[in-house]
Amino acid sequence: MNIPNTPLQLGLFMPNCSNMAAISTYRIVPDEWDYESNKKIALAAEAAGFDFLFPVSRWRGFGGPTDYLGTSLETMTWASALLAVTSRIRVYSTVHVPAFHPLIVAKMGASLDHIGQGRWGINLVSGWSKEEFGMMGIELLPHIERYQRTRAFIEVLKGLWTQPPGTFNYDSPWYKINNGYSLPQPVQQPHPPIVNAGISDDAKAIIAEHCDWAFISLLSIEAARLTVADIKARGQARERHIQCAGFPFVLWRDSAEEAQAEVAKIIAYKDPIASNNWLRGLNLESGSFDRFTLDQMILGAGAFPIVGTAEDVALQLQALHHAGLDGVLMVFQAYYQDTLRFQREVMPILRELGVIGA
Repeated sequence: MNIPNTPLQLGLFMPNCSNMAAISTYRIVPDEWDYESNKKIALAAEAAGFDFLFPVSRWRGFGGPTDYLGTSLETMTWASALLAVTSRIRVYSTVHVPAFHPLIVAKMGASLDHIGQGRWGINLVSGWSKEEFGMMGIELLPHIERYQRTRAFIEVLKGLWTQPPGTFNYDSPWYKINNGYSLPQPVQQPHPPIVNAGISDDAKAIIAEHCDWAFISLLSIEAARLTVADIKARGQARERHIQCAGFPFVLWRDSAEEAQAEVAKIIAYKDPIASNNWLRGLNLESGSFDRFTLDQMILGAGAFPIVGTAEDVALQLQALHHAGLDGVLMVFQAYYQDTLRFQREVMPILRELGVIGA
């Protein structure tokens, strides 16, 4: 067992999109996708001592009664607003590589890093939805070419963020930069943290070479252990330290039976149209969810279920930490309420277990 020697970092996979918690019509609070809700959740997470906030980037929904993720706040503008009202917590943006030019993202990202005084990071998505990009008239490239373009995108970002303005030149099939100039450069040196979400071989190669964090899907704790070990070994082969985060759906009640009954309600009211559309697109194009069943996608769209009492939740988070995860991006059923409850009921147990710091 390779237990990390640093505390587990706590984050939220934020509800900047509609129906983020589950692909289900069952809910116990009104949808929390709107900015005022996100701001309230962000401030509660910061007060609780959470480490980061992470958004989903979507351009259209998945149909069905929920039109899952169909209403969403764009993540660069979303991050700017949250960075402006917080003071400690890190805030990430999620950027679809096919929809943006890296020079524009370099400028926007540096601006965000200045707004947050060094608290911004970026999650780069190579793009997998034919419906989204077809809407924009953008052709979806074969899987390996998508990641080749993502590599080029990151190289442009890093060049603009680290080299003297006006000196960076770059030539690739996807981007050509002549005397690239982007000021201000970021506050964080050498650059803000770069994340990639994916567990395909193409994704792992990009992560090992260029990224600071890997955001991975989880089927089991043992699968997490193997994936994390593989990613970190690839990074070490390049003398790079890669951190890994997973995303669990976390639900707890006074008894394990109550918690499982609540999960059963969520699944009983699942939206089969949206969940089928979501899973089919991921299986065909992303390479990261090809072993998931339909019901596994309902909770947080493929989040790893951590369900039970507060103590059960703490012990399962400890197990993920012991499996090598450096952080978790949690999906909650009722984000604001559960953030407050997590601070009161779960974090003291995590401290006692030595999973998080005092």
